[in-house]
Amino acid sequence: MKKNLLTLFLFIISYSGYSQIQYENGYFINNSGNKIECLIKNIDWRNSPKKITYKLSNNDTNQEIGIESIKEFSINNISKYIRATVLIDRSSSNVNKLSKIRKAVFKEEVLFLKVLIEGQSNLYQYTDQILNRFFYKKNNEDIKQLIFKSYLTEDGKISKNERFKQQLWVNLKCENFKMSQLNKLEYKENSLINYFKKYSDCHNTEISFQNKKSKKDLFNLTIRPRINSISLDITPEYSGTSYSRVEFDKKTNFGFGIEAEFILPFNKNKWSITIEPTYQNYKSSSESKSQFISGGYLNSEVEYTSIEMPLSIRHYFFLNNNSKIYINGSFVIDFVLDNSITFNRADGSILNNYDINSNPNLAFGIGYKHNDKYSFEFRITNSRNIMNDYVYWNSEYKTTSLIFGYSFF
Repeated sequence: MKKNLLTLFLFIISYSGYSQIQYENGYFINNSGNKIECLIKNIDWRNSPKKITYKLSNNDTNQEIGIESIKEFSINNISKYIRATVLIDRSSSNVNKLSKIRKAVFKEEVLFLKVLIEGQSNLYQYTDQILNRFFYKKNNEDIKQLIFKSYLTEDGKISKNERFKQQLWVNLKCENFKMSQLNKLEYKENSLINYFKKYSDCHNTEISFQNKKSKKDLFNLTIRPRINSISLDITPEYSGTSYSRVEFDKKTNFGFGIEAEFILPFNKNKWSITIEPTYQNYKSSSESKSQFISGGYLNSEVEYTSIEMPLSIRHYFFLNNNSKIYINGSFVIDFVLDNSITFNRADGSILNNYDINSNPNLAFGIGYKHNDKYSFEFRITNSRNIMNDYVYWNSEYKTTSLIFGYSFF
């Protein structure tokens, strides 16, 4: 079954990866200064791109063109990038790799800069993995980086070079600007955009372009009832025991979860992180033969109730504006509420009783969502050892679930 399921997953990923490609109206300006109207593949870049894929019409074949051939490109007048030769400081912000030099160390590079705002002065952004740098341009001057750098002092403490505040105070200020306001300014997109807006307003200059972020909700809260199919096998880990392998009856029951989903604001909202507290209950019994026990039979009972806490990474594949398929991988932490595994003799007397203490396990699911409201998911888990405290026992607790969802927030 798992092999067939994996084949299905790979097929859907391949199909969805093809069908979700969306080209949107835009343009690029080549090195000759010609503006080419076209359809550009909108990846909603998390990192500043080095090339784009475009088509001249819907029926045309796709083509790639790199930074060396483009001066500027834009999609739907929502996002816009320009090519610029700039001096950039790539000093790491990783605590383990901080420089001991306060001063920015510049290197000349040719980059695509994301246009955040165009007005009396322009604000740009460059992103590469965890590197985030902002640039500005005043009138016809060269584009310059706004300087911010974390570094280590001589006594090993972390300090910050916030020279960008001085740059803005000297080069972009108005009579009603106060230094106390500038001191509160953060080296973050929204904070800097607000400053550049106020600077344009001060000079009675209209904003000619501003990058528009997606207005999609970045948080979902979903109720998730489910039908679970649960199995449990227990096996002794050493020879000579009076017990044999116990296979409990497979049970179908109901569970209930509430999922909080945090959409990551890049790559067209295709990635998210979820946490889902889930109530589950399993109660079953088994009868097995044992030549070592009076009466020849061993009656086994299990009752197991817990709150599972899957922490998941999810990826969406968009089919159209209303429908999407998703896959997610989960790390499942289990909090046991009520539990017991009991072995009884044929006459009903208790032979042994064990408490349940479970290990985390993994889960994998594939689902469908419609209108960002209704969803269903098929999920399987790998085996969980619920007799973690007993070295002479091994257990395999497995769950297959059909999960239904309704997002109310």
